[in-house]
Amino acid sequence: MMNSKLLPGLKILVVEDEYVIARELSEALERHGAKVLGPVATLDAAMAQLSANEDLAGAVLDIKLHGSQAYTLAEMLRGRGVPFLFATGYDRQEIAPDFRDVPHCEKPVDVRTIIATLAREMERRTLSSQE
Repeated sequence: MMNSKLLPGLKILVVEDEYVIARELSEALERHGAKVLGPVATLDAAMAQLSANEDLAGAVLDIKLHGSQAYTLAEMLRGRGVPFLFATGYDRQEIAPDFRDVPHCEKPVDVRTIIATLAREMERRTLSSQE
């Protein structure tokens, strides 16, 4: 059985404009111990969450948000060293070249895969910062 507390108390930002996906993902993250910020459906709301939460541990981003794209947010997360992944309908070739190295889960999403991928990215980031 998977450890139910993969993300104990960690603040995870969920940026997704499809309500059902956002809710399902948020509930799954909470079951794994995360404190979910959002979910938010717009770039402006995501930027506000980023500004208000210095201790953000990770993020799950949809790329296309009501006509905007989340690359500006992704750049800011990268600059702060916050691990994130894309949960998107785009395949890897459709992702902007600067972000093709970012883990991505293609829609329709499997929340277990998203959580496992995010936990792995966060662990990888922690290990590399300890070296």
